[in-house]
Amino acid sequence: MDLLTLGETMVLLASPTIGPLRHARSLDVGIGGSESNLAIGLVRLGRSATWLGRLGDDEFGHLIRATLAGEGVDVSHVVMDPAAPTGLMLKARRTAMVTAVSYYRAGSAGSRLCPGDVAPDLVRAARMLHVSAITPALSATAREAVHAAVDEAHACGVPVSLDLNYRRALWPPDEAGTVMRRLAARAAIVFAAEDEARLLVDGDSPVALARAIAALGPREVVVKRGEQGAVGVVDGQAYDAPLHRVAVVDPVGAGDAFAAGYLSALLAGGDVPDRLATGAATGAFAVTVAGDWEGLPRPHELALLHAPDPVQR
Repeated sequence: MDLLTLGETMVLLASPTIGPLRHARSLDVGIGGSESNLAIGLVRLGRSATWLGRLGDDEFGHLIRATLAGEGVDVSHVVMDPAAPTGLMLKARRTAMVTAVSYYRAGSAGSRLCPGDVAPDLVRAARMLHVSAITPALSATAREAVHAAVDEAHACGVPVSLDLNYRRALWPPDEAGTVMRRLAARAAIVFAAEDEARLLVDGDSPVALARAIAALGPREVVVKRGEQGAVGVVDGQAYDAPLHRVAVVDPVGAGDAFAAGYLSALLAGGDVPDRLATGAATGAFAVTVAGDWEGLPRPHELALLHAPDPVQR
């Protein structure tokens, strides 16, 4: 496979209207999870991806597995756990510009991920392993599973991609920074937002932050800056990602989309400017559609960002 990733995917209940969730009279049902979002993005861009995790052996768990399989993600190694429920995520647009996301994942099946769920042969079969720092925050066993996967990848020469993806509700910044630094030191590629980067290092600019993280060990570091674009430092050289001005419908999942685009271009042999351009375009597409991953593009759609005619016939 091109990429193996592991983590928690939850059922997503989203209000279709703007305002407090308490006033919603219906909720849209979907799925969402950083690592599975990225896996879908890679598959849509022509790569192969396997997602590994635990789901409750319940209706929501079966919905997640079926949805990912329908998108072409390999879910044959997913554990359906009868002893714990699938995690729940609620999403509401509190205002037209602000999205509020709440998680109900304590004791979830996903938090019961453990090293025994990660077969070494599966890691060895991948061209790349991708992890996020969400999973180590879920539980002690989930943290051990991530470290076991990263250690196996490091031992057999499989490059590791790490997205810091800090979630303040899951763990304090000092604990998160310690774990992230350990993972970053064994990663080949690190993705971080500016505030996440500052959990690991100091720096007075995005490029300085990227260089400081690169000093920990990774060969490639990308600092994502939202609508201000992104900067990358690869082998000591700094690069800028192109900007795309789009109408933002739902910003959740933009970082996962960027990483999917970047990694897909890397796996296809693209150079650094191509990786950053593909990441920027994929992220721009993702935010134009409601949902964490539904707007992820296919290769022929990337050019639509620059289409001269708004109506394509």
